[in-house]
Amino acid sequence: MTIPSDGPALDRLWAGWRRAFVTSVGDGVAPAPECVFCAILASGLPDDETHLLWRHPRGLAIAILNLYPYTSGHLMVMPTRHVGEVEEVTGEESAALWTGVSAAVGALKAAYRPDALNLGANVGRAAGAGVPGHFHVHVVPRWNGDTNFMTTVADARVLPEALTDTGARLRAAWPVPPEVS
Repeated sequence: MTIPSDGPALDRLWAGWRRAFVTSVGDGVAPAPECVFCAILASGLPDDETHLLWRHPRGLAIAILNLYPYTSGHLMVMPTRHVGEVEEVTGEESAALWTGVSAAVGALKAAYRPDALNLGANVGRAAGAGVPGHFHVHVVPRWNGDTNFMTTVADARVLPEALTDTGARLRAAWPVPPEVS
């Protein structure tokens, strides 16, 4: 078997619609001047205006809609403390984070009935983190055949509902949090 000199052929997914987001968070070397997540938490605005879906009962973690979603229902769960590295997340914060991820999965399944889910974290700018200083886990609902041509031919993403509608739908489906001692 001969491997071509330029390496094996790879399929490429075009995500040109993400360019505005990637270029809006800094130059890739210096950190963004302000953490968007911390700014939202400090804003004092109502949760429905900031797309915040859930707060851990002891304030250790939150769930929030992604302002630049891959699909309707794309949300993120994170510690409330500004921490960028996984190993810096405390045990209590980790437990709160995974309580939020579990609740997010339940809410997405109840509200959207997806065929599958992607869970993931991009740690560091080179790994694709748009906000590298504040660790967060993405929870993304997926459906069989959920790719579409609009991203490629129109530099656009088709989302069937507004973020405010997504937020209301997920808040209504969010499981009641367990009592925290």
